[in-house]
Amino acid sequence: MKTLFLLLLFCHGSSAVKQFLKFSCTASTGLSNFPEFVLTAEFGGILIGYCDTNIKTVEIKQDWAKMFYKNNPQHLELFKAGCLERLPVFFKATIDSLKQLFNQSGGVHVLQNINGCEWNDEMGQVNSFNQFGYDGEDFISLDLKTLTWIPLKPQAVTIKLSWDADKAIIRDNEVYLRQECPKWLKVYAAYDNSSLLRTGRPSVSLLQKTPSSPVSCHATGFYPERATLSWRKDGEELHEGVELGEILPNHDGTFQMSAELNLSSVTPEDWSRYTCVFQLSGVKEDIVTKLDKAHIRTNWVPPSEFPTGAVVGVVVGLLLLTLCISGLLMWRRNRTGFRPAESCSCRLMMG
Repeated sequence: MKTLFLLLLFCHGSSAVKQFLKFSCTASTGLSNFPEFVLTAEFGGILIGYCDTNIKTVEIKQDWAKMFYKNNPQHLELFKAGCLERLPVFFKATIDSLKQLFNQSGGVHVLQNINGCEWNDEMGQVNSFNQFGYDGEDFISLDLKTLTWIPLKPQAVTIKLSWDADKAIIRDNEVYLRQECPKWLKVYAAYDNSSLLRTGRPSVSLLQKTPSSPVSCHATGFYPERATLSWRKDGEELHEGVELGEILPNHDGTFQMSAELNLSSVTPEDWSRYTCVFQLSGVKEDIVTKLDKAHIRTNWVPPSEFPTGAVVGVVVGLLLLTLCISGLLMWRRNRTGFRPAESCSCRLMMG
């Protein structure tokens, strides 16, 4: 159990104002095509690390994290040892104990743990969490105020009594969640920030599906996520006819967002009065994009330009091919009594 909390030092996450660390461990039995143990580490909703007992290695997903582990190889070795050796043993023993508590002899069973901390860099507050779930339901969680485990199922009382009695485990939890987790979170956040702040200017584009669709102003590649995107008319921010999207993470740790403008009541003569404005926290210069039809990107093809001749040719060819195959099957059926096999889609769906 103690090794579990040592490993947590190397699984981390952040966002702009509230930087948070979260990782998930999943152990299972009865699933032949699924690893017995899986660990994922997230940083602000972005996957940064992964390992499981099938691939038998640790995969670091983000460049800044790779840089950290390259500069601190001893941390990576501890990460590997815990993730691939000690943690699977602990989770397997725990899931075996739970099966006994629930009087379960076989079947599929899953034990999960979510653990981490959230640090508000403006308020200086730290909130930490450590909780377990079993077979899809909350099972037990740690109360940092009382330094005791809270059973969320009747069967969890036995586990609570055992873990509460182990003062070394309680101490490890307290030190990790209150001290080590926030400390390492700030270290990793510094690596993350130094990497992302070197990225280039965010890209802002105007997108439209069809001439009658709303125009979407799409910004991507920015960091941190404290950013705003708005449509303005004559410099005044619009709310009516504007639909703002959520800020979403990109695979490289940056973010993207979009804002749609409904043009149904806007005349072509007034387009020049509209602008899309992207503002990034800490950057004085805004990115202003004028509503200009020449700058709108679309995949829509006017019916007059659609290659109908080519499509008709393809359709005719497919019809001829279908007739040929049908004729061949009828010929074989008449000759040998052949019957086409039934669809194999169910087998495909089963894997």
